[in-house]
Formats: sequence, structure tokens, C-alpha cells
Amino acid sequence: MVPGLALVAPLVLMWGSLSVARPRGRILGGAETKPNLRPPYMASIQVNETHQCGGLLLAQQWVLSAAHCLPESNSSRLRVLLGAHSLTEPEPSKQYFQIRKQVAHPNYTAANNHNDILLLQLNETVTLGPDVQVFPIEREDVDVEVGTKCRVAGWGMISLTGKRPDKMHEVEVPIMSRETCNRRDHYDNELTKNMLCAGARRKDSCEGDSGGPLVCAGKAVGIVSWGNRKCGNIKKPGIYTRISAYISWIDSVLEDSRKEEERAWAQEAEGPVAEVPVPA
Repeated sequence: MVPGLALVAPLVLMWGSLSVARPRGRILGGAETKPNLRPPYMASIQVNETHQCGGLLLAQQWVLSAAHCLPESNSSRLRVLLGAHSLTEPEPSKQYFQIRKQVAHPNYTAANNHNDILLLQLNETVTLGPDVQVFPIEREDVDVEVGTKCRVAGWGMISLTGKRPDKMHEVEVPIMSRETCNRRDHYDNELTKNMLCAGARRKDSCEGDSGGPLVCAGKAVGIVSWGNRKCGNIKKPGIYTRISAYISWIDSVLEDSRKEEERAWAQEAEGPVAEVPVPA
């Protein structure tokens, strides 16, 4: 991180209404990633070819993100960009994909951000390489130890005027205890056991867009979900969906999709059923 660099911006909603607990989409206390060291698992989820949310490449045809990142209508405008450092400059590592299937958690509730998790199936299989890689998620259903230093990356806003960076930024944030974050002077019991909080003064989870992964010790443990209107407030740190609480759901979605594709392939291999003429 560049010493003394503090990037501050207003938090903006992706498609929701104004509230105190808001979807996150800006950067604070971060620095631009070096192109040769940028996280190769990062996805840019775009609407009308404009970056809106971050995501994690979970498998060769699946991206993990936040449910609140889905547009309210016309989801056909969605696409996913992988292998990018700059959103606009030509880069040979870039791969673009349309969305074949979108699966938000069935119990997602926008009003309180519960179960804010989303799976996107890409229309084609990703070509893996140095710049595009699948990244592991934490599968053990335990909390991350308080004080653990984690990282968040993305293309969130970097100024009070709403300026968006063209290049990926990232920041380091420590895990805070859920008990602390649920104190009355913090979030007053708004966090569930399926949420994590992380942040420090002038270093916040709003580093990176909504839907981007929180990475600790080589695994993705959280998804950027929501936070207070004032980013960088030590009493109002960033809140993340805790990935390990949803492993069964993630596995079932991927398995169901695999079975559907196998059935489709089997039917295609069998060919059309011949019609038997009925005697007159």
C-alpha cells in the first residue's frame, strides 16, 4: 500500500433505495494493484458494458458475488469481465462472458441484507492462465480469527465527485469481532452469524465493489455486502456475507446445474424420437 494514501468517496447504491445499511461500492485507504500482482480471480460484473460489482471466479464457469448486485430488470444486459487490470485499456488477458444462469440465494432479503450471495453461470468455460484463475473459498464453517489481516480488491469509486478508477485497487483490513460490531454504538445487533465485519480507521470494506471477495490466508471468506453511509468509520466497518455458511447451497447449485447439463447432453446424443405411424 502507498504510505499516506487515503482514497475517499461517497457510498453509492447499485440498484437499491437510500438507507443507512447500504450496498458498498467505493474505495477507502487503498492503492492501485500492480498489474503483474493483481488478483487473477477478480471479476467485473457489468451492466450495459459499465462496471457495477465485483465477483470471484469460483469455478471455470461460475462467478460468486452478492445478490443485491442483480439489476431489478432486464438481466440480459449483464456480462462478466475476467483477466482485467484496466477496465478500458486493451489487455490481451481480458475475457468477456454473457450470463447463462443467475442464482440468488432463495432467502435473500434486500431490506436487511440477509443471505446476500449470488452465483452466476457463464455462457462458456473460462480459459485459465496466469491472469485468470479459480480461487478457493473457505469451506470450514468457522469464524475467521479476530485481528486476521485480509484483503479486498475492486474498481470502486475513489473521490467525493464519484470518480471511478479505471485500474484495480486493493486494501488490507483486519477482521473485527461480531460482538463488537453488534454493540449499540456500532450496528446494534444487525449482524447475523452469517456475516463478518472488517475494517480499520480510514481503511474499509468499501475497498472494492459490492460482490467482491474478502480474502484471508489464501482463501475467500466473505463477499462485500453492506455498511454504513460513512465509509472508514471504525465503529461502522464493512459487512461481508460469510461464505462458509453457504457451502451446502453453493455445492447444490453447481451439482444441480451439472446434472441438468448431463441430461441435456444425453437427450441430444439420443437424437429425436422417431414417430411410429399409426395404422389407418
